[in-house]
Amino acid sequence: MTFFDDFVSLFYPRLCAGCGTSLVRGEDILCLNCMADLPRTNYHYNQENPIFQIFMGRANISLATSFCRFDKGGRLQHILHELKYKGNCDAGHKMGLLFGYDLMQSPLFQNIDAILPVPLHPRKEKKRGYNQSTEICKGLSESMNIPLLTGNLVRVVHTATQTRKGRFERWENVSGIFKVSKPELLTGKHVLVVDDVVTTGATLEACCGQLLEVPGIKVSIATVACA
Repeated sequence: MTFFDDFVSLFYPRLCAGCGTSLVRGEDILCLNCMADLPRTNYHYNQENPIFQIFMGRANISLATSFCRFDKGGRLQHILHELKYKGNCDAGHKMGLLFGYDLMQSPLFQNIDAILPVPLHPRKEKKRGYNQSTEICKGLSESMNIPLLTGNLVRVVHTATQTRKGRFERWENVSGIFKVSKPELLTGKHVLVVDDVVTTGATLEACCGQLLEVPGIKVSIATVACA
C-alpha cells in the first residue's frame, strides 16, 4: 500500500467483507482475524464426507465438498451477503482463492480439468450485473491453475428464488432448467461444478444430471458454504 493509499483510506476506509472493521496494511478483502476464524470443514480430505452423501443415489458424482460451514449471523454469512447482494465481487474472488489453495492440498482434487460455475438465467445475471458463482470460480481457477469455462452449462428457464422452499419444492423448481452447450468440449473431462451455497442440493443435482449425459465426463461439486 502506498502513502497515497494510506491517505485515501483515512476518508474512505477499506472494510473487511467478513466483520466490517477497517483493513490495515497487508490485509486484503478480509482481515486476518476473519481469515483465521473461517469455519473450514476440511471435507476435501474425505471422499465420503457429508456433502458427498447428500448426492448419493441422486447423482453419480465423483467428489463433493464445501469450504466452510454456514453459521447464521456469522462472518461467512456476511461475506456471502456482500458478494450476492452488495456487488462485492472481490469477496467472491477472495473466497475462491482461499478455497482453491485448500483443495490443492488434497490428493483427491489433483485431476480436475475444468471449473464450471452454476449459471444464472441471463435475465437475472443482467439485473445483478454478475454471477456470484463465476466470481468464486475466478479465484479457484487462479489458485488451482485450472481453466474456468463459462457458457458450457447454461440456464434456459428463469425460476423463482429457492429461498424458503422445501426440499421437494426446490427440486421441482429446478427440474429441467439447465442444458449443456457444446458438449464435445467437455467430453472425457473431469469438471468441478461450483456454487456459493449448498442446502438440499437440488440445483447442483439438476446441473449434474445434464452434465453426466456428456460421454466420458466425470463431475465433482464444490461450494463455498454448506447450510
